[in-house]
Amino acid sequence: MPKILVCPIAFNENVKLKSVIERFLKSPARKIADYLVMDDCSTDGTTEMIRSFAVQGVATIRHEKQSGVGVAIRTAIRYAQKNQYDVIVIMAGNDKDNPDEITAVIKPIVDDGYDFVQGSRYKGKVGTGGDMPFYRKVATRMHPMLMSFFTGASVTDSTNGFRAFRVKIIDDRRIDLDQDWLDHYELEPYLMFKAIKLGYKFTEVFVTKIYPPKKLGYTKMKPLLGWWSILKPLFYLGLGIKK
Repeated sequence: MPKILVCPIAFNENVKLKSVIERFLKSPARKIADYLVMDDCSTDGTTEMIRSFAVQGVATIRHEKQSGVGVAIRTAIRYAQKNQYDVIVIMAGNDKDNPDEITAVIKPIVDDGYDFVQGSRYKGKVGTGGDMPFYRKVATRMHPMLMSFFTGASVTDSTNGFRAFRVKIIDDRRIDLDQDWLDHYELEPYLMFKAIKLGYKFTEVFVTKIYPPKKLGYTKMKPLLGWWSILKPLFYLGLGIKK
């Protein structure tokens, strides 16, 4: 069994993140993976809530200033490299992902030699996603069409933040995570795009994606700026504007 790190990313997700952690601690993945919560300088009590789980083996890194989800994921990846993890699982800290499905996401890596596994709410099944806002239904269908066009791969869900990959692919000098333009939502599609185009073994597996009640907040992503942020890497890389 490879050394596995599971890492939810969070900023001001006190209530929802507590559920995320509690669900992980009851999941099968707890027996095979370490757990690191990336806290992007929360100010709502999230930091203290995470630390209350330290006795149960939950580790955390807190940024001293809010830096963006891309920076948070970069920090998690560097931690995984430094501590010699073989596989890292990135997932949401807002309770949209099911920790019981972590084993399904890492299975193609452990059993079949894949390098990058993307969780897909659309892979072979329909009617999932919970109460997803309409604009997100449109956007989450359009983005994988563009990803497929530019990479030549068959991709059904490229905006889902639930994914796993071999840490060693980051050693590839053709993948440069430290570019400033990847500090926010750009880093995730950038990494997926590069992994596919560089020939790493890629696949998708079905996962659920459940949106919380509207009163708890769907997402912190702003519709226009946020969606341009995740579209930008496709055009920058696809047209050769960025590396």
